[in-house]
Amino acid sequence: MPEYKKDATKFIKKLFTEYSYVVSFVLILVIAISVNPYFFRWRNISNIFTQSATTTGLIALGMTMVICAGQIDISVGAQVALISGFGIEVLNATQSMWIMLLFCIALGTAIGTFNGVLVAKGKMPAMIATLAVQTSARAIINHFGQGGPFTVAGGDANAPFYESFRQVAAGGINVGVKISYPMIIFIALSIIFGVIMRRTKIGKHIYAVGSNEISAKMAGVNVDKTKIIVFASIGLMCGITGWLYSSRLMAVAAANAGNQFEMDAIAAVAIGGASMSGGRGKILGTFLGVLMFKIINNTLVAANVPTFLTGAISGAIIIVAVLLQSRRGK
Repeated sequence: MPEYKKDATKFIKKLFTEYSYVVSFVLILVIAISVNPYFFRWRNISNIFTQSATTTGLIALGMTMVICAGQIDISVGAQVALISGFGIEVLNATQSMWIMLLFCIALGTAIGTFNGVLVAKGKMPAMIATLAVQTSARAIINHFGQGGPFTVAGGDANAPFYESFRQVAAGGINVGVKISYPMIIFIALSIIFGVIMRRTKIGKHIYAVGSNEISAKMAGVNVDKTKIIVFASIGLMCGITGWLYSSRLMAVAAANAGNQFEMDAIAAVAIGGASMSGGRGKILGTFLGVLMFKIINNTLVAANVPTFLTGAISGAIIIVAVLLQSRRGK
């Protein structure tokens, strides 16, 4: 075989293995454009980013760390419900969205750290530990909310903070086009997480623990500390998400807030090219995976597909992504 053909074959093989998430992203874009002729309007693109940041986008960044470390966290949806519900209560009491943000970050990080301690020090399987926290968090917020909504105090003269808080999700910076604050936050945090995972010691430790925990420990990696850090990180992302989620809705239903967030986040990480067994994954892949997931939902709406089928499609995406990653691993 001529040398140029070998090089072309090698390039194509690498493209479909190492950068399969880029190929998938391009294909989904082509499908979206063919279904929705208005797809590339800035309002639609901005809406996709805003939906991503205020639901599962930031959580997926933290989930990438967790999965790369060979763990899983299925408590994130209930965490967001608990954090956003109590966060609104703090906002109404203090009338300060910044105090609310600090509260959400602190509570999210505390819950995440608790998950990490259960897994690292308690030697509990991550699935069981986070399932227990998920059940507890949902029960607590339902108890205090009686299954009803936590609502930001009305936007009248007695609650001037209402509009300011609403603008966190609805506002943005005008540079010819309006770049929403959630969009800026999502992109900025994606860059930060990307640098952490690829350029720092803790990032290398996360990959090492996910690849082979015993070898990592023999190499001097503090495995328990690494596990706690990744769970604390996703808890932090749940805290920021709870803040943005509350701003977007201005009312949080205790019974169903954050439903399916864990599934959507895991799906985004999976279709972004991460190995579900740990040790491999990229923040760029997750970033594109989140956008792919939202683009798919956006396309389904444009195609008038019933919303009740979204969950089935999410499950199918996870199955296909994991099968492809398994094939790639072999």
